[in-house]
Amino acid sequence: MAAWTNDELDRIGSADELRIAGLRPDGTLRDPVTIWVVRDGDDLYVRSFKGRTSGWFRGAQARHEGRVDAGGVTKDVDFADEGDASVNERLDAAYRTKYQRFGPQYVDPMVAPAAREATLRLTPRS
Repeated sequence: MAAWTNDELDRIGSADELRIAGLRPDGTLRDPVTIWVVRDGDDLYVRSFKGRTSGWFRGAQARHEGRVDAGGVTKDVDFADEGDASVNERLDAAYRTKYQRFGPQYVDPMVAPAAREATLRLTPRS
């Protein structure tokens, strides 16, 4: 399994926004969507504030593969559901800290139960 380099983790983790595109069943990329990204140790995570019904999230679930672009890094990735409660608690804190300047009207939906259920770990594809 491939791992993020420290440079990639730093650049993507510090970027305010990430563009994400899931792969369609035929292997072509969906249109990219801009979302927020947080770092937890050596892992990167994204969430859908609309939960599992969001279009981009459903697209990511089709093949669990796609491409991300943030901080000057473009990478093909695998998407893995994250259901660990302790990880989600750390991610809640990461979202609150990183994006607090946008206010609770934007941050609160990212730490709500629906968003927590739509959390994906990004892993670089080798």
